[in-house]
Amino acid sequence: MNDSDQPSDPLYKFEHFFELSPDLLCIAGFDGYFRRINPAVSKVLGYTNEELLSQPISNFVYDEDKIITKASREVVLNSVPLLNFENRYQTKDGEIVWLSWTSMPSPKDELVYAIAKNVTAKKKLEEERNQHVEYLTGINRELKHLSYTTSHDLRSPVNNLISLFSLLDVDKISDPEIREYIEVLKTTTDSLSEVLNNSVDVLIKKDRLPVDTEEVCISHSLKSVLISIHSLMDVSRVNLTTNFAAFDQVKFNRAYLDSIFLNLITNSVKYARPGVTPVITIETAINSGIKQLIFTDNGMGFDMDKVKDKIFGLNQKFHDHNDSKGIGLYLVYNHVTNLKGTIDVTSKINEGTRFVITFKD
Repeated sequence: MNDSDQPSDPLYKFEHFFELSPDLLCIAGFDGYFRRINPAVSKVLGYTNEELLSQPISNFVYDEDKIITKASREVVLNSVPLLNFENRYQTKDGEIVWLSWTSMPSPKDELVYAIAKNVTAKKKLEEERNQHVEYLTGINRELKHLSYTTSHDLRSPVNNLISLFSLLDVDKISDPEIREYIEVLKTTTDSLSEVLNNSVDVLIKKDRLPVDTEEVCISHSLKSVLISIHSLMDVSRVNLTTNFAAFDQVKFNRAYLDSIFLNLITNSVKYARPGVTPVITIETAINSGIKQLIFTDNGMGFDMDKVKDKIFGLNQKFHDHNDSKGIGLYLVYNHVTNLKGTIDVTSKINEGTRFVITFKD
């Protein structure tokens, strides 16, 4: 068909384009009825052409969207193009489909030329994402409440212990071993009190402002944590090696770094291989000008193919251990990512695990 053979009726121009388009192409009258539709409209809505052309368009609009659809139609009738307008239609089978419309009015012909895309899949993904965000927000709120409660409630018995130590006259104790134990208990209690106070401060600040960062000495942070778990390290006979020659200062949050060391070290001890002395190596490195903290152990490890997407999830447990709560690695991950860093992990069963924390520039 050449140009001279095309019908003059504007309803029937560009026939092949109209018939083949996967998008919903419509020509509607100012009276609210479809005048012409392409096959995609019938395919999506499930009605025949006759059914779609014989009823007002509003009959096919989902009830909850009729008001906003009517308002948008009035805008178009006032010669204003309608762009990216989304509403829901109900198919003949009762399903709901989301359509995104671009409508151009032609007052001269009293017609509206419209193109719609089926965005139902996108809307479902958005809904799932919103539900997931709502779920995670709820978990975050509960964890925050738990953190407040735990940090606050534990401070009272810890302060009582500190008070008891202040009443003890160590000079009256003749046994040097007992005096040493008391000193270790006092140091550990003081360290625990500092951790609890810092935790509350971080939570309060996090509600108001971005997390504070400062130049933190890595070796000092590690030393503080090791003091707090001195007995655990002794009993477990951990072989700990450190190398901070690459750098020993990093811009980070002190409480976060303490928590990272605490959780990674206690995890390594907890999941050490039976009968094998726990070996932990902590070192710093600079790759392509970026600072990294590398933590390696020789523990039980885990199957990366099975757990790689769950390692840092909340309440994820990979070994049968009575003391496992599935929170430690979740905290480590959030400490790192909250300050725009990244953490990567590699592991093999009965060979150990390696964490690489990459700090933000």
